[in-house]
Amino acid sequence: MITTSEQSIQDSSGLSAKAKALFELMKFRLSALVTFSGVIGFCLGAPHVIWTDVLLFAIAALAITGSANTINQIFEKDLDKLMKRTCDRPLPTGRLTVNEAIIWAVFLGVLATAILVLFFNIRAAALALFSLVLYGFVYTRLKRVGSVAVLVGAFPGAFPPMIGWIAATNHFGLEPGILFAIQFFWQFPHFWAIAWVLDDEYKKAGFNLLPSQGGKDLNTAIQIMINALLLIPIGWLPYKLGMTGINSAFIATVFGVLFLAQTFHLMRKCNDRTALQLMFGSFAYLPIVQIAFLLDKV
Repeated sequence: MITTSEQSIQDSSGLSAKAKALFELMKFRLSALVTFSGVIGFCLGAPHVIWTDVLLFAIAALAITGSANTINQIFEKDLDKLMKRTCDRPLPTGRLTVNEAIIWAVFLGVLATAILVLFFNIRAAALALFSLVLYGFVYTRLKRVGSVAVLVGAFPGAFPPMIGWIAATNHFGLEPGILFAIQFFWQFPHFWAIAWVLDDEYKKAGFNLLPSQGGKDLNTAIQIMINALLLIPIGWLPYKLGMTGINSAFIATVFGVLFLAQTFHLMRKCNDRTALQLMFGSFAYLPIVQIAFLLDKV
């Protein structure tokens, strides 16, 4: 017979496993990066940084992103079984049921919306919800259609700094638009580099995310280069609008040129190794430039 103590241990272990699985659904590392860019936008927009407000906004940003990631995995649970990198996620392995995942997604979405409405403003909450719907229900469905999914997904991917600015100021304008533009154009070389490296895995699930008819070729590399090139002039706009000083503009230019150089290397080689290097380069570019903007805030 199972004693009360043993039953208690089993129940505790089961709850711990559930909690861990729910945490995994959020894709914490990805959600943390998204939250970081949102916090940068918030701090750039806020006349005075109040750390309790920053913490509240970060919780909301993490929750709304976790909800979107959960919705994505609900729709793709059967496809995730086909790929080595995703087959051990909570839903494909049965560690969580779809109903549990739905409840979790709703809870996170409601929590984020409540925080944004009660402590910030309705504009930020509405944009955050729009981002969730666009990512979870539209982008996710388009991934098997073609590279148009990357274009659609770039919008919710670029909203976080804009949402942060609007949460801090309660108004739209050129400033949050520029923060949006930088993150928007950055996503194409970033995501296509990932899609290049993981192309074989993605094709197992029917995902065709590379441009140029899905080929790992020069045409795809050129499109990656064009979007990286656009980051150089756009990186000067925060300075031109008086959001930041000239030091961050130079930093954005230097790292923009280095990022662009990696795309030229990909154009020459057109192989997985250079795509992987570009992928890591993209991970470095955005946080460095955003931190430079924040430290150089006027």
